[in-house]
Amino acid sequence: MPAHSAPLWELNNIFKAFYGVQALKSVSLTLYPGEVHALLGENGSGKSTLVKCLAGVHQPDRGEMLHQGQAVNLHHPVEARAHGVATIFQEFSLVPSLSVAENIYLGRQLRYPGRVVNWGGMARATEQVLQRLNLHIDPQAIVRNLSVAEQQLVEIAKAISQESSLLIMDEPTAALGLDETNRLLDLIRDLARQGKTILYISHRLDEVFAVADRITVLKDGRHMITEDRAKLDIDQVVQLMVGREITQHYPKVHHAPNPAFCLEVRGLSTRKGVNNVSFEIRRGEVFGLGGMVGSGRTEIARALFGVDAHTAGEVYLEGQRVRFRSPAQAIGAGVGLIPENRKADGLFFNFEAHPNISVSRLRGMLLGPFLDLRRERRTGREFIEKLKITRNAMEKSVRYLSGGNQQKVVIARWLYSRARLLILDEPTQGIDIGAKLDVYNVINELTAQGISILLISSDYPELLAMSDRVAVLRDGCILHVTEAKHLSEYDLLAIASGASSVQAAPAGVTG
Repeated sequence: MPAHSAPLWELNNIFKAFYGVQALKSVSLTLYPGEVHALLGENGSGKSTLVKCLAGVHQPDRGEMLHQGQAVNLHHPVEARAHGVATIFQEFSLVPSLSVAENIYLGRQLRYPGRVVNWGGMARATEQVLQRLNLHIDPQAIVRNLSVAEQQLVEIAKAISQESSLLIMDEPTAALGLDETNRLLDLIRDLARQGKTILYISHRLDEVFAVADRITVLKDGRHMITEDRAKLDIDQVVQLMVGREITQHYPKVHHAPNPAFCLEVRGLSTRKGVNNVSFEIRRGEVFGLGGMVGSGRTEIARALFGVDAHTAGEVYLEGQRVRFRSPAQAIGAGVGLIPENRKADGLFFNFEAHPNISVSRLRGMLLGPFLDLRRERRTGREFIEKLKITRNAMEKSVRYLSGGNQQKVVIARWLYSRARLLILDEPTQGIDIGAKLDVYNVINELTAQGISILLISSDYPELLAMSDRVAVLRDGCILHVTEAKHLSEYDLLAIASGASSVQAAPAGVTG
C-alpha cells in the first residue's frame, strides 16, 4: 500500500437491517489505492451485506460512504460501476448461451458510428484482456462449453475489462484448482502494483495471508478488527472469527453407538467436485459434514440423492449396493433430502402444506386409482401438530409461511416418506431460534427411531453440538473425521480453511 495515500473509499458507521434483523451494526471500512484488503468472517457475519452496499445492490439504513473524500449514495449497481466499482460475486453472472466476448462486453457493446455493434472490435479487445491475464480462452467460445474454472476466470476478466479502480472479489478461487489459484493471486498482486484496490473475501486463510496487505474481520454484523496482515497470524484471525465457545443451547441426545451401518460410501467421485470420498454412517447416528463454501458438502449430498452421476466409487445402503440415477430412485430406497435452497429446490409454492408433505409417498394416499384428499388433509394435519407448524399451513400456500414453518413442512415430507437416511443441508439457515429448537428436537426423535442423519451446516457450533461424528472437507476431499466431542470449532475452521496442515484422509479411512 503506498505510504500516506488518501483513501479511495471510506465507509463510516454503516447500519443495515432486513425485516428487523440487524445485518450490519456500525461497521466502518477504509480502502486505499493499491492495497489488497481482505474482508473475513464466518457465514452470516455481514461480509456480503457490506459488499453489496459498496456495490450499489443495497443502500445503508444509516452511515456514510465517501469516494475520494466525497459523500456518495449508490442507489444502483450502475452508479457503483460509474464510480469505478466492479464486483465478482460467488454466483456467476454470465449468460451461458453467449460467447466469452459477448459476456465480457454485455450491456456495453463496442459500436461503430450509427450504433452498429463492432463484433470484431469486441473480439480483439477481449483477446487483449485475456492475454493480459495469461488466459488461453477463445473469445468466440460459448460460455456453457467452458469448465467451471474457466467460467470463473471469464468473470474476473469481465471485471478487469471495465478498468475499475476497485475490484471486489467474493470467493474468487472457490471453483479454481491450485495452478489457477496461484495465477489469480499473482494477477491480484500485479493489479495492486498498478494502483488498483482489491477487496478480497475468502474462507481460505492461507490465500489471504499470501496476498493481503490488511485484514478486516467482521462477526455478527460488527467490526472486530482492521490490522496489517504482518501484525496478525492465522490463529488470531480464527479466534476473532469464532469469538465464542460452543454453548449448550443444543438439545442433542447422544445414543449408544449402533454397530450396523445405514450408509457406506467408498471412493465416491463426481464431475461436480467430489473427489474420492469415503465414510460410513451408523444407524441412528448424526454424521456431520463441515467445510467452507465450495468445499464439496452439497455436492456429496447431490451425489447420494441421485442428482449428480458418479464417476467412481460405491455406495451401500443398509448393506445393499445402490446406484441412484435419479432422486426418484433415492426416495424409493428410503433416502430423503432437505436441500440448501428450500425455496428453489424444496417446496411447491403453489400448494398448501399437506400436498407438499404427501408428494414424497403418494401411493400411501391412493384410494383405488384416485388421490384420497381427505386422507391427505388428515395426514397433513397430524404432521402440522407434531412439528408445531402454524395451522394456517392447511389453508395457505406455503409461499406465505415463515422460513421456519417452510423448513418444517419439508421435514414433515420426509417423516411421512419413512426415510431411513435423511440428508439435511443447512436445515436451520434463515429460521428463528424457536424453529431451530424444533428442528433439533426432530433430529433427536429421528435418531432415537434408528434413522440416520447426514447433517451439513455452516453454523459450526450447531454442527459440532448436534453431530456424533464430523468429517471436515476441503476441495471435495475429506481431510479429517473424528467424534464431534474431540473437535473444537477453532480446529474445524483451521482445517477447513487450510490453516492446519492436516492432509486428506486416504480412501476407506474415516476415523
